[in-house]
Amino acid sequence: MLEFDGATLLITGGTGSFGHTVLKHFLTTNIGQIRIFSRDEKKQDDMRHELQRDYPDYYGKVKFYIGDVRNSQTLADAMVGVDYIFHAAALKQVPSCEFFPMEAVRTNVEGTNNMLHAAIECGVKKVVCLSTDKAAYPINAMGTSKAMMEHIVRANARVAAERNGTVICCTRYGNVMCSRGSVIPLFIDQIKAGNPITITNPAMTRFLMNLDEAVDLVQFAFEHANPGDLFIQKADASTIEVLAQAVQRLFGDTGTKVIGTRHGEKLYETLMTVEETQRAEDMGHYFRVSADNRDLNYDKYFIDGQVHLEEGEAYTSHNTKRLDVDGTIEKLLSTDFVKGELAAKEA
Repeated sequence: MLEFDGATLLITGGTGSFGHTVLKHFLTTNIGQIRIFSRDEKKQDDMRHELQRDYPDYYGKVKFYIGDVRNSQTLADAMVGVDYIFHAAALKQVPSCEFFPMEAVRTNVEGTNNMLHAAIECGVKKVVCLSTDKAAYPINAMGTSKAMMEHIVRANARVAAERNGTVICCTRYGNVMCSRGSVIPLFIDQIKAGNPITITNPAMTRFLMNLDEAVDLVQFAFEHANPGDLFIQKADASTIEVLAQAVQRLFGDTGTKVIGTRHGEKLYETLMTVEETQRAEDMGHYFRVSADNRDLNYDKYFIDGQVHLEEGEAYTSHNTKRLDVDGTIEKLLSTDFVKGELAAKEA
């Protein structure tokens, strides 16, 4: 992308699965510098050595910043001279957020607010924040914190547009296959150990998306965003039972064991609510949900009116295209993790 030529990109939570994939996409381009911002020095050191080994001609473009989105000063220090931000720092584990909801608030809500205020003050040109399907009709602490994050994105997008032109937008997607917390590596480990796969609820459906698609969605948002926009990728889904069968077809059948739903889990994922469909724009492979830009002068809406009464349907993993076992296998084979595990199995 020409807009990134010579630019400085900051990735919060940059040592995670998303950060690794962004590096793979951008490191060998004409980008000027990529800054990895995270609080885990061990992961940063591991990533540094990995880059030195695999990208000896390019790793000098990557700079590492130890910090926490909960600390405004560390963010401000890391943002000097930054052009663009991909905000991936978050607490993402549903069960742990159920037990420690205030930790989710401090990172996902307050941390995002800290990041956006620092970005506006530093004159960053564009910010893309990563959200989750669990923010749509949230029923758990993690989803609720991400829903609040999306509201904070929209509120700060208004402020930034009026103050200095920083464009702030958001992306929302479902489970990223083989990322941290994904069930697929767990299934593979259980099979390698000769144990049955543990399934919470066979009828659960989940969107299936690989890391490259997650980066593509963020890039699309970066290219097309207006302040406060939310971007959603259309995605296929499968039941957990079919996903387990697909993994076993590839790695061996050790049986299954149904263990029941975990704390805060949904039966299906919602990527776009009924209310959001009323203002969504179909952009081919993606939806754009524009921000509600009305102000606090509510009186005029009683006088002039602005009412949407159309019945709609949410976009969920229950009503999207459902993959069978063969289709799910094909999707699994699009991930580097599964291909690597298969290669190790056959070695």
